[in-house]
Amino acid sequence: MLLEVRELGVEFRTRDGVARAVDGVSLAVDAGETLAVLGESGSGKSVTAQAVMGILDTPPGRITGGRVLFRGRDLLTLKGEERRRVRGAEMAMVFQDALSALNPVLTVGAQLGEMFVVHRGASRKDARARAVELMDRVRIPAAAQRVRDYPHQFSGGMRQRIMIAMALALEPALVIADEPTTALDVTVQAQVMDLLAELRRAYRMGLVLITHDLGVVADVADQIAVMYAGRIVESAPVRDLYRAPAHPYTRGLLESVPRLDRKGRQLYAIKGSPPNLLRIPPGCSFHPRCPMARDVCRTEEPPLYEVPGGRASACHFWRECLRG
Repeated sequence: MLLEVRELGVEFRTRDGVARAVDGVSLAVDAGETLAVLGESGSGKSVTAQAVMGILDTPPGRITGGRVLFRGRDLLTLKGEERRRVRGAEMAMVFQDALSALNPVLTVGAQLGEMFVVHRGASRKDARARAVELMDRVRIPAAAQRVRDYPHQFSGGMRQRIMIAMALALEPALVIADEPTTALDVTVQAQVMDLLAELRRAYRMGLVLITHDLGVVADVADQIAVMYAGRIVESAPVRDLYRAPAHPYTRGLLESVPRLDRKGRQLYAIKGSPPNLLRIPPGCSFHPRCPMARDVCRTEEPPLYEVPGGRASACHFWRECLRG
């Protein structure tokens, strides 16, 4: 297995109390596979990714337990310099907001080339040539000329392609893409997702795709893990999950996706809001919003039940949910 996250815990200490942003999360992805991590904002998706990459802001964040095994090595035990050598060269991240992630006062060529200078000892001339190659690889037109441009001179979709090129510069085994299509129109979203899928196949890399949009990942993911209030509430192969979700939250997310066969109908929305992580409800954290909630849901936190077909669901009534 390329990456295994086991019982990862992350908390944030604030003036108002301790927020458990990630609570016992376990994930796995192998070479050539795509794992999509889904959930609303605040569910713990990005914090999980930051903990895996070793870029969690500490303080206020703190890893409280678990293991992050990358090619059998526990990344949480590595010293700072060791972790830095892994980051970029063996595993990389595509950030959500490309304009904020890119340095506005450096050309994109300088930022792409820096990877080769720092990690490979390349000369500036060679690094510039490699930057042009990378821009060509992610299909940025006139790369040889545009390598001298600054981030603000590119469209949102082109900036996201530059971020993908930067992540792939050193041909890492694993790429984590955190909301890579946020704020892009649907046509550009499709182009970015197709590009990621194509590059994953070409390099046989593992891809962890973090998103809140089930519609975006339908054609590219192999496995899906659904997060809510810092926990995994369902995991399943992508086709099984779309055909028959085993958790009411997943069902709600699927119902919220616009569909052509429901033209003219009011779009479904999950009632209420995600819980405050400082005051997570007792029992099942989803019960205040769940149409299937019963007394046991309000008092007993469900474990992650094994569901036939290599699936799992943190719902006391997953069998009923499967039946619809």
